Amino acid sequence: QVQLVESGGGLVQPGGSLRLSCAASGSIFSINAMGWYRQAPGKQRELVAQITSGGTTIYTDSVKGRFAISRDNGRSTVYLQMNSLKPEDTAVYFCKVLHVSGAYWGQGTQVTVSS
Repeated sequence: QVQLVESGGGLVQPGGSLRLSCAASGSIFSINAMGWYRQAPGKQRELVAQITSGGTTIYTDSVKGRFAISRDNGRSTVYLQMNSLKPEDTAVYFCKVLHVSGAYWGQGTQVTVSS
């Protein structure tokens, strides 16, 4: 099993930056991929970015060139660096881990982009 703790959300002005972190504990050596999803009010949860154990990354089109996902050397923490934030990036951001035993979700962290 895997436990996830997220941090780094908050209120930022348009054009600003935030860095989200998701620390995994437990059976981290069987994690295949880690990613970030977001859910805005009244919308479905969507994939923002994902990184595999081999380092392959994918991004949703709307964040390409602005967001960057990375993992630490121990592969137990995943980061989402968010630059040039826009009001439409406002959402609850969730960390998700794909483990051999299944998928695990973090509790979510609010990101609000507003002037």
